[in-house]
Amino acid sequence: MVINVHAGHNPDGKTACGAVGIIRESSEARRVKNEVICHLCQLGHTVYDCTCDNGTSQADVLTKIVTACNAHDVDLDVSIHFNAGAGDATGNGKTTGVETYIYSADSKAKPYAEKICNAIAELGFKNRGVKTNAGLYFLRKTKAPAMLIECCFVDDKDDVELYDYKSMADAIVFGITDQSAVPEQTVATDPDASAAGAETAVGTKRELYRVQVGAYSVKDNADRMQEKLKAAGFDAIIIKA
Repeated sequence: MVINVHAGHNPDGKTACGAVGIIRESSEARRVKNEVICHLCQLGHTVYDCTCDNGTSQADVLTKIVTACNAHDVDLDVSIHFNAGAGDATGNGKTTGVETYIYSADSKAKPYAEKICNAIAELGFKNRGVKTNAGLYFLRKTKAPAMLIECCFVDDKDDVELYDYKSMADAIVFGITDQSAVPEQTVATDPDASAAGAETAVGTKRELYRVQVGAYSVKDNADRMQEKLKAAGFDAIIIKA
């Protein structure tokens, strides 16, 4: 699949940032987003990060996100958010839960939205289900099938105590792909073997493969991509050609 993924809102501390409760929406949405992108890439999918980190207003953030999304021909647009409004700072023993939004009942994103709700509910969150909302700018203006995920509530103690960004990302990826993320493989090597052509414990040669993500004529763009890769857990260096 080819997928657009973004975290909603500006980063914390900037105008038009997300909801703030026991945890902060903008920060957690970015953590989940980075993990989702990492896992989707591990599974062989092509993913574009359309997150906006420099919007000047709420309208500007939305416009920049939609413009970035519509620049790619994709199978699915995914917007990651956290909800607010539970007002349960002390906890009542019940989660307020997860819900997803799609543009209309016949949206091609609906099966994915349903599976994501179910997968997150399997973690223990109340399943608030899939809802339609034709008024949301992101759902209305994107050209590919789109869904907005409200992972859980930032102002519900029970939600926050259950929430873990890695488990949340795993559930989202499973809801999209019906697959779990590919675990990193640790391969033992013979310490007495030479580095060149050394045989691993599983009988294969140890080889190195270098992956280039992109080439940029503007250094600021390269710096931003490096930051995103590091936030997603990848080593990243900039080489001037």
